[in-house]
Amino acid sequence: MRIIGLKCRNCGKKYPIDPISICEDCFGPLEVEYNYEYIREIISRKRIADGPHSIWRYRDILPVNEKVVDLGTGFTPLQKADNLAAVLGLKELYIKNDSVNPTFSFKDRVVSVSISKALEFGFDTVGCASTGNLASSVAAHAAKANLACYIFIPDDLNLAKIVQTLAYNPNLISVKGNYDEVNRLCTEIAGYYNWAFVNINLRPYYSEGSKTLGYETIEQLGWETPDRAVIPAGSGSLLTKIWKGYNEFKDLGLIDEVKTKITASQSKGCSPITSAYRSGEEITPVRPDTIEKSLAIGSPADGYYAIKVMKESGGTAGAATDREIIDGIKLLAKTEGIFTETAGGVVVGTLKNLVEQGEIEKDERTVIYITGNGLKTQDVLMEHLPTPVKIKPDLKAFEDILKKMDKKIDADTYSGVESKVRSVRSKIDEQIEEQTEVA
Repeated sequence: MRIIGLKCRNCGKKYPIDPISICEDCFGPLEVEYNYEYIREIISRKRIADGPHSIWRYRDILPVNEKVVDLGTGFTPLQKADNLAAVLGLKELYIKNDSVNPTFSFKDRVVSVSISKALEFGFDTVGCASTGNLASSVAAHAAKANLACYIFIPDDLNLAKIVQTLAYNPNLISVKGNYDEVNRLCTEIAGYYNWAFVNINLRPYYSEGSKTLGYETIEQLGWETPDRAVIPAGSGSLLTKIWKGYNEFKDLGLIDEVKTKITASQSKGCSPITSAYRSGEEITPVRPDTIEKSLAIGSPADGYYAIKVMKESGGTAGAATDREIIDGIKLLAKTEGIFTETAGGVVVGTLKNLVEQGEIEKDERTVIYITGNGLKTQDVLMEHLPTPVKIKPDLKAFEDILKKMDKKIDADTYSGVESKVRSVRSKIDEQIEEQTEVA
């Protein structure tokens, strides 16, 4: 068998494959234990390459046995970002763009795995505590699986994320509190009702979906790991699982080495992991105060393990202010044509800061993880974007406004533009005169 059971990450106590997430002895988190010897005998680069273009090409190392709930998640683009690299002074930069998943975030990876596991366990109702992206993903997958669904969110969530979630017709409950308070409520509900909460009692299986981001990165880089990975951190789980994915490929003989420096990125308004890493002290819970809602977890469940990974890999951690988050969103859009949500702005802002501080070397092969689509957090940009220019449907009107808009183009370039506009206008006038003569 591929899957042995569950094991406590702290004390090592083993458990059967059940919908549980906490060790009863030390209260440590449980994770899935695999039979790597068996998997090593069946897995290969060819077997993976022959699989579907989704996370299920890695089914051999995911904790699901039976039918999967699949919306086509995964195998998202790894795009070489030469324009952004040039702005930041980096030699080689890639963007792992997970904003193009079915519900437009990386959460589809973890939810596809956890909802599939919920069906295996025989649940008829699923739910989650969410800061937005998870809500829409759980609702979408529950609809596909024909399961009852309850979603719990903080009451200050971005409107676009609420609208998207409601489109899938779940039971949506808005809670007057921050994410940590919502999560505590859901933990109580999960213990009272026989429901599958993907990020609570199904968390050991749920979190395994994030490993596929690491797998794909390696495969798309020609079966190598990057020198540097910059990853957004809320609970810290994504960061630890990408690292786990890198190392599993090495342990299974699919790559020779893991050379990646894992780097966490957070908003300065909610940066308990980054602050603890940089101070060398233990994580202190904080109350979030930031425009970035999806990472706004003041008491990160996997923070300790995230810091451990950064130290083990030789990485670091950084943060971005609200202003730097907005600037990061705009910079990514205008250089690479990728519109990201605020979590992506955190990553770009952090990357820029760490490069300028000399903590990320400019010749490193760097991958940044963009985990959500900008259409989900449009509201944060409204006051920071120019308004459209309005003109009459007339070429002269366009010529007049072009002169006003062209402040950044030098005189010679502008002269050429003006000449072309006049040339086009002249040809139109000639055509009108010819038509008049014929008439």
